[in-house]
Amino acid sequence: MPYAEGRTYYDADSHIMELPDWLGGYVEEEMRGRIGPLQLGGAGRLAEQAVAQAAAREVDGAARSDLEDRLMDAKGWGALGAFDPRERSRALDLLGFERQLVFPTFAVSQFAGHEDREVRRAGNRALNRGVVDFCARDERLLAVAFVPLGDPGWVVAEVDRCLEDGAAAIQVTHDAPRHHSHTHPAYDGVWGRLAEAGVPFVLHVGGARLHVPPSLHDNGLPPVTDFLGGGENIRSKDSIALSHAPEMFLSCMAMDGVFDRFPGLRGAAIELGAVWVPAMLSKLDLATRNFRRTEPQLNAMALTPREYIHRQVWFTPFPGEPVGAIIEQSGDDLLLFSSDYPHPEGTRDPLGRFEATMDGLSEQARDAFYSGNFADLMGLALAPHSGALG
Repeated sequence: MPYAEGRTYYDADSHIMELPDWLGGYVEEEMRGRIGPLQLGGAGRLAEQAVAQAAAREVDGAARSDLEDRLMDAKGWGALGAFDPRERSRALDLLGFERQLVFPTFAVSQFAGHEDREVRRAGNRALNRGVVDFCARDERLLAVAFVPLGDPGWVVAEVDRCLEDGAAAIQVTHDAPRHHSHTHPAYDGVWGRLAEAGVPFVLHVGGARLHVPPSLHDNGLPPVTDFLGGGENIRSKDSIALSHAPEMFLSCMAMDGVFDRFPGLRGAAIELGAVWVPAMLSKLDLATRNFRRTEPQLNAMALTPREYIHRQVWFTPFPGEPVGAIIEQSGDDLLLFSSDYPHPEGTRDPLGRFEATMDGLSEQARDAFYSGNFADLMGLALAPHSGALG
């Protein structure tokens, strides 16, 4: 019996747990000496242990069964299918998800901050090859490539390469680009190419700085770690700021006319929460009304900024956020189910956590949350009632 049953479930967020040598296997020959193994620190021991356990499962049916029984309890490298695509297919059977977007976890940090542009670009190319390869053997696994918004010419070229590879979605960074807005016509080639291909852009946690000044953590209290206890990834103040950059990114896309110019462009904010979405929509209405005289482009578009968000953007709430209340305030057309598998932030029971906040929600709204909105984001043909893909 799968974890999720009784309706169609599409999962908008899952991850590969990369091993230290994973990225190197996809780096072009001439660059391999310049991109070393993934530096995992103390966590590397967990990866080594997980590799040994996976090898043991190849010949030990009892060990396989034990891990399958602990499907939602085992996390990180120790989860079923964390780094082995064959095991991930088995994990999907047991999870009961019909489709699953797949993001990397650590590999971006191996090259993104490198001072050498050639290293950054070679690492980026290798990452995107690797994610696509992980997903290539199972049509249920949908690879998310990563393309930071920098030089528009390179971005368009890398998007084209990712599309040729078979990427199902493209994660872009949602920090403000260095020289001009992501809504500047210089980036129209990016948005136009994605719209033409019918492939969505996605924003994801880690795609922007947290924008919390270090001084705000120097408060005279004992130092704190993230809620997993592993370091300074996301702490309470960081969680408050997590939505600032994606809210600004998407608001600009709507107000500056990108969604108007490219009606076929679709996007989503993944693992960035959704409690902020009703407020963003209200602020867009206020901004449109208050600044329409001095910013005539706000009235020159076919729809209002709020309407563009409803038509072309979707969001994943965190487990524990009030999904029912968000839907009541903003409509049933915006939210997506996600598990964050196999990350511990997804919790051992994301379905239970979401359902606990959805009392009184109609079956139509539930179907939209669990599958219909994902189908719209990804351009899938979802047959009425059956959940079968056409």
